[in-house]
Amino acid sequence: MKISIERGTLLRAVAQAQSVVERRNTIPILANVLIEAEGEQVSFRATDLDIEVIDRVPAQVLRPGATTVAAVTLHEIVRKLPEGALVQLSDDGASGRLSVEAGRSRFQLATLPREDFPVMASSEYSSNFAAPAPVLRRLFDKSRFAISTEETRYYLNGVYMHVADGETGRVLRCVATDGHRLARIDAPLPPGAEDMPGVIVPKKTVEQLRKLLDDDEAEIAVSVSETKVRFATPEITLTSKVIDGTFPDYSRVIPVNNPRRMEVDAAEFAQAVDRVATVSSERSRAVKMILDEDRLLLSVNAPDSGAAEEELAVAYADDHLEIGFNAKYLLEIAGQVDRENAVFLFNSPADPTVMREGNDMSAVYVVMPMRV
Repeated sequence: MKISIERGTLLRAVAQAQSVVERRNTIPILANVLIEAEGEQVSFRATDLDIEVIDRVPAQVLRPGATTVAAVTLHEIVRKLPEGALVQLSDDGASGRLSVEAGRSRFQLATLPREDFPVMASSEYSSNFAAPAPVLRRLFDKSRFAISTEETRYYLNGVYMHVADGETGRVLRCVATDGHRLARIDAPLPPGAEDMPGVIVPKKTVEQLRKLLDDDEAEIAVSVSETKVRFATPEITLTSKVIDGTFPDYSRVIPVNNPRRMEVDAAEFAQAVDRVATVSSERSRAVKMILDEDRLLLSVNAPDSGAAEEELAVAYADDHLEIGFNAKYLLEIAGQVDRENAVFLFNSPADPTVMREGNDMSAVYVVMPMRV
């Protein structure tokens, strides 16, 4: 194999690959990226046996072929090469070395046979559809903050993507929760997705997927089966196993009759919470919200470090209410609001609170209160 490729193009492809490989693993080949050169393009494939990413980029292929090389090492080398450099990768297939040349720099990297590289088995996908990148980006960006990191409840370690009944008909929905907060995001149902099985997309896959969704013009091909999910553009294909578990009935924890309504400027609210939480202890980070007519008082009392309070003008016309929340949860939820105002719906100091973006029902958040 012998190819010539522009440094920036190579860096983007190798960066995608090396972010998939696990830094610590007992199978040496899993630390490598599989480089395959043919025609006028080169593909870079990496896997951790749960996720597989293939990135195809244009290159001058002087001699077709394939090899595998340490992904992290190759990424570090390419990252440190000068911008605009033309990089030549060559492998004679006999020496067990990949030569990396750019300008006056020369590197020799150990390789492993391509035959040893595990390729994720192809799956029969029961549902295939396409969705614009901004739609998928919104679904996953607004829900991923609520993914649980608790390994004992492994079925919460991802985003539940499924078809559901929304306010205006069938929708494509993403839900994530860790038991303390919940995010439920809806998007119009793409043609072809009607019979899609519900799948739990793992957190690592959600993070990798984010790199595919930056291009607002891109159309993402989505394929779903009971065991795998695949997201693809013409250049990049991301295939992942889904979490083998049953996502809980989240609808039971979303209150439907919280009568007390507060509307507040989302940016002002987030900034005020951030300020008063500065004095709270890291362990609890509790913020008390005290509500009276058109007035919100944010209060923190941390015996070890001090106290703080800030008053905000809000739209509120119900009874006096005092309720406490984890400041981190409030900030994360307020940070999802794209519109100017956030609407909070309360019941009592012990019941879950609902937050929406104005009157938009396509994004609903739930946060559990805490005793303060």
